[in-house]
Amino acid sequence: MFEAIGEFVKNKIKNILYAFGYIGRILTSSLSFFSKGKPSRKIFIMQLLFTFVEAMPLVIVVGLALGSVIYVIGYPFLQSLGQSSVIYSLMVLIISRELGPVLVAFIVTARSANAISTEIGGMVSDHEIESYISVGVDPVEHLVAPRFLGVTASVFLLNLYFSFAGLLAPSLIVQLINPIAFNDYFLGLFQNLTIRTILVSCLKSLVFGNVISICATYYGFSVERASTEVPVVGIKAVGKSMLFIIISDVIITAVSYI
Repeated sequence: MFEAIGEFVKNKIKNILYAFGYIGRILTSSLSFFSKGKPSRKIFIMQLLFTFVEAMPLVIVVGLALGSVIYVIGYPFLQSLGQSSVIYSLMVLIISRELGPVLVAFIVTARSANAISTEIGGMVSDHEIESYISVGVDPVEHLVAPRFLGVTASVFLLNLYFSFAGLLAPSLIVQLINPIAFNDYFLGLFQNLTIRTILVSCLKSLVFGNVISICATYYGFSVERASTEVPVVGIKAVGKSMLFIIISDVIITAVSYI
């Protein structure tokens, strides 16, 4: 029993050290990415196309719907309490700082984490990674770094679009429920949109992008030989990405309120 426990602990420590080494390798490769050749830059552009451009319509629609729902439900309730002006701070808090970045990260996780992990896993099972290594091409520099940068940039940009859509949509809904001048709406909104809120939102989107890309590529490389492992690592990548997104969100939120 003690031997089994010791072996389990030993393997866990080994995996943790490997994960930290892998993250460090990605970061160092990303710093020198733009000095690489055209093939790697093409992967970066294609990752932006899939993760950012193709997901933008969905993110904008979700942002519009969320902002509208918050205003339609929240404004009459707060007005009945004589606190209608609180709706602006509530919208900024939910859309830009708390719920918005998490929803965007979940959307990207569902679309891209599974795709990246299964793509790399398929390359491992088909011995393509071995072919890269045999001709002197570093798989981390050529395959992982452009995906890491592409996913991180995509989550950051999608979060901005989500915030714009979620905060601007209620300006039209206002005219149906309680018509006010557009100037008054945006004045109340910008008075509650602080630099601190913007920085926290941007930090979350960058961290979430890092988490998604690292988990997706890490589990993609965890495939050993069998092609049946490929869909399994896709599921693991999505699950672990969501778990670490929630954990990092809690940590950043807690630290930001200190």
